[in-house]
Amino acid sequence: MRRGAQGGRKKRKVRRFSERHRVRVGRDKAEALYDYKNVPLLQRLTTQQGKLYSRKRAGNTAWSQRRLKREVKRARFMALLPYVG
Repeated sequence: MRRGAQGGRKKRKVRRFSERHRVRVGRDKAEALYDYKNVPLLQRLTTQQGKLYSRKRAGNTAWSQRRLKREVKRARFMALLPYVG
């Protein structure tokens, strides 16, 4: 039996990011890396508008993403990063 115009075929799933979540920075390294004084790293993890990249795109765990958010806020307050691009 045929299903509709596709003839029973399933739609292919579009993959934007890798299927498996690969953690770029472990918990021990995140404590040393994510510091408000490490401006080049913080700039790499934010867009040109000053927004943080998503956890999935940045390759962070939930814990390290929260840590990153806190350090970006501190860097903005100290005028090391702009609030808006």
